[in-house]
Amino acid sequence: MTGSQPVALNRIENVAFVASATEEAETAKRRLSHRYGSSPTDMADIIVALGGDGFMLTALHRFMNTGKPIYGMHRGTVGFLMNEFHEDGLMDRLARAQVTSIRPLLMRATTRDGTVHEARAFNEVSLWRQTYQAAKLGIAIDGRQRMEELICDGLIVATPAGSTAYNLSAHGPIIPLGAPLVALTPISPFRPRRWRGALVRERAEIVVEALDTTKRPVGAAADHTEIRDVTRVVVTQDTASESLLMFDADHGWEERILAEQFQY
Repeated sequence: MTGSQPVALNRIENVAFVASATEEAETAKRRLSHRYGSSPTDMADIIVALGGDGFMLTALHRFMNTGKPIYGMHRGTVGFLMNEFHEDGLMDRLARAQVTSIRPLLMRATTRDGTVHEARAFNEVSLWRQTYQAAKLGIAIDGRQRMEELICDGLIVATPAGSTAYNLSAHGPIIPLGAPLVALTPISPFRPRRWRGALVRERAEIVVEALDTTKRPVGAAADHTEIRDVTRVVVTQDTASESLLMFDADHGWEERILAEQFQY
């Protein structure tokens, strides 16, 4: 579930600045904190995150279910989830920004010793081969087997937010932000050679079985959390969790995703 709404200025009394561990981001944090003041994160109305997309993902996980919107400013490498960096007029930008609500995927990964690991992903859940040999995967959707055997380097389950990241690099589709869908995108599929993936409703239960794992070990990841030697991965939407992102009103997320589809 996603959506946007304006933020009222009278809500913005306390701002917390957080930064990635780079000199550029830390310098920006010091300058902005000196100019606007910085509250502790637990007392802040808004979190201003300084860094790149990787740091924004960290912030989304850290402040999940706190009700605190996160306004990112680009002081890193990739900045699709970030607003442009300007020191001037920050409070006015925050007052006019739009809030987007996003829910993560929940990954339950079972390893070869029977342990079940849980992790959440705002971008994607991915499976990949751990050795030189291709992975063999079986795919079921809502209890119905859809693919008996996919031989590939891996598989991505991407949210609309993550559809422009690793998913796009693997030739997966870009999904508009409000679309209730996730993308299943194979990484270097060998058999069936012509399968290019599928779009599935966001509330579906996706089960991926790793086949012949003794010979072909498989790992899995949910954003930054990696699990090795998985035998089964179940992916669902976590309807009980949410994070809030803020974007400048004149360059919101929906516009970014639309513009990305016309890049060539």
